[in-house]
Formats: sequence, structure tokens, C-alpha cells
Amino acid sequence: MTDGRALAEALRTSVVGIGGGFMISPEAKAAGKDGGYRGWALYMGGRAGVLGPAPAAVVSAALGFFEPEMVRSNWERALSVRPVEETVQRYVEACRLWGRNRYGTLEGVERLANLLDAVVQGVEPAGLPLFAGWHAVPLPDDAPARVAQLMQVLREHRGGAHVMGVRAAGLSPLEAVLAGDQGAPNAQFFGWPEPYPGVDDGVRKRRAQAEWLTTETVAPAYAGLTDSEAAELVTLVAAAERQVRETAA
Repeated sequence: MTDGRALAEALRTSVVGIGGGFMISPEAKAAGKDGGYRGWALYMGGRAGVLGPAPAAVVSAALGFFEPEMVRSNWERALSVRPVEETVQRYVEACRLWGRNRYGTLEGVERLANLLDAVVQGVEPAGLPLFAGWHAVPLPDDAPARVAQLMQVLREHRGGAHVMGVRAAGLSPLEAVLAGDQGAPNAQFFGWPEPYPGVDDGVRKRRAQAEWLTTETVAPAYAGLTDSEAAELVTLVAAAERQVRETAA
């Protein structure tokens, strides 16, 4: 059996980075503009719309790290544009188009899609509402789009686990953001108003603990692969990441 923790850690930055790479892409921006969405409305409505037309407080709880009022205003704006199911479909199509534009010529893309799907099928969804919602979205037939969508599903897997890890470590969402690599600029990006509380060694220690707990939570899904499949997955994800960088150049 594969060391799930080691594999999850090896893929961590890729899952977070290219898993959500479509979210700020030209494809997503065009989908928002063409659909009449302003600000973060397509992001909030498209990403969290898999929960259905839930109250904004529920959406905020699931997303975890955004300032609640920012979530509320953009969620309600998205709901005012069109029904949530249509917003989700528009966002999913932006994800798939991004994948087709990035992975269309990727060697081994079909195999990568199959390996990612094997990991996704091994996830225990309890406590991971956004993962469960995205997992329920049907996959497209073509492998490049399927890879993009599955990477997003795994991003929600790790993201939901991270929300739980942060709370288990005794951190507030804002503290977790401030103690991250980008600190205050990331807090601004997530909508939190200044002034910000200080980040001391205790907060940093709890932030590191939250990362450890996150990887512990996601590791079992990766442990279902054989050693050879794990090695193959790491190689193919690295190739996909290079392809994303090259197409952005």
C-alpha cells in the first residue's frame, strides 16, 4: 500500500495550485463577464452553488476563509443573476474549457484522469460539503476537461480538510490566513478589513499543526494507489503543471 501521507504531501502544492488554476483564468473571467456577473459573484455562485440555493451563512461556513460579508454580498448577487444550477454549470464549463486549453496536448492525459479519479473515489466525504457537491457533478467525456475537473474536486477535498484542520488547531479563519505564506495581502484578497491582529509564534505553531492535520485527513484517499500508480501520478501531475506554466507564458 502507498504511503498516503507522503503522496498527499508531494502533490499538495499542485492540487492547490493547478486544481484551482481556472478560478482566476481568462476563461473564468470571460464566463463571468459574458454572464453578467460582477466582482466575485461567479466565483461564489459557481464554486459554492453545488450546495444549492443555501443561505449565505451556510456558504460562508463551507468556504471557510473568506470574510462573511464578502461572501454574502457576492452570493446574493450571483443568485440575482440566474438560478444557482445555471451558475454552477457556467463555472464548471469554464473549468473544463481551461482544462482543454491547458491539457489538450498533454501526453498521458487519459491515464492522469484515471489516476485522479481513483483517488477521488477513495475519499471519505463526511465533513466535506464542497467536495461532496463537486464530486456529484458529472464528469465530461474528454480527458483534458476531466483532469481539470478532477483536480478541482481534489482541491475541494484538501480545502475542506484544511478548514477542519484550522479549527481543530484552535485558529480562526483570519488567523490562519494571516499566518500563511502571503499574510496580510492574502487577508485583503479574502475580504478581511484592517487592522489585523498580530501573528505570534503560538499562532504560527498552530498553523503548522493545521497543515499537518490537513494532510492526515486527506492521506487515506491517496493510500489506495499502488506504489507504481503513485509514482506515475506524481510524474503526470508534474507534467500537467509544466504544461500549465508553458501555456501561460
